[in-house]
Amino acid sequence: MAPTGDVCGEGAAWEAAAGRLWWTDINRFLVHSLTVADGSVRTWMFGEPAVAIALTDRPGVLLVALASRLILFTPETDAREQVGPELAGWPRVRFNDGRPDPLGGMVIGTMGNNVGRDGEGLAIEPGLGKLYRFGGAGFEVLREGVGIANTICWSPDLRTFYFADTMRNALDAHDYDPETGAVGAGRAFLAGFARGHPDGSAVDSAGYLWNCRYGGGCIVRVAPDGTVDRVVEMPCRNITTCTFGGAGLRTLYVTTARAGDDARLAGSVFAIEAPVPGLPERVFRADGAGRGRSVLVVVRIIGRRVRREAPRR
Repeated sequence: MAPTGDVCGEGAAWEAAAGRLWWTDINRFLVHSLTVADGSVRTWMFGEPAVAIALTDRPGVLLVALASRLILFTPETDAREQVGPELAGWPRVRFNDGRPDPLGGMVIGTMGNNVGRDGEGLAIEPGLGKLYRFGGAGFEVLREGVGIANTICWSPDLRTFYFADTMRNALDAHDYDPETGAVGAGRAFLAGFARGHPDGSAVDSAGYLWNCRYGGGCIVRVAPDGTVDRVVEMPCRNITTCTFGGAGLRTLYVTTARAGDDARLAGSVFAIEAPVPGLPERVFRADGAGRGRSVLVVVRIIGRRVRREAPRR
């Protein structure tokens, strides 16, 4: 465990070669690393919210999603290089959850910006978010009309893509073509679960999805058929994202947020022993950015925009 007291811990990613966990604190504009062997934590500061992290095919280089842009970040030298254009609509919208896809691109979602210039919370405008894929051709839209984009992960056979809109309290499954990257229409996978709202997720080697529940104080493990396998109770309320790491990928590392939660350990990173191994992190192809692929199918969300107040993320 790392008791870092993050306002909104997010973006967990496991660097196996270094035995190191990476994550962000969105509202404090920070990137953290935890070296598991000695328990040491290092922190880097940025000029705007840091929201997601991915490994790349360049040793020692990370892809960091800031609120308005993607950058290649070399922690040992603190070198930072923007890749791609600034996010259209910033600062009204910002990036949120993101992960590399099986083809080496970066799938990342957006939301109405809820973080001010000094890290203060702002009201969320619903329905402004989109789901993108970033690759060699720039940003491609996969889905529109999203409240808060979260949960970007794939089944072990790469035939199913999972995505959640936190504002709708809905986690969907999409057919996915690993050869072309085409994303099919979504179907309900975990809808209306009573505890909190869906935040980040990770899939284990048995194909079960572990979904962090913001405001729900738990993680729910969901079977491939959508049935709830178990609920893991947590010592704080706002559970944000998770990834598998450690020896044999048998540890589930979990980030949390202390915003609006007075629990003593809120905002810490937790480690949970998993019943089965997880899946290794995918990498973003910085040298190529996912080129040499077919055009993605664009899927638009159907239905009205949700206008109720959503959890702060």
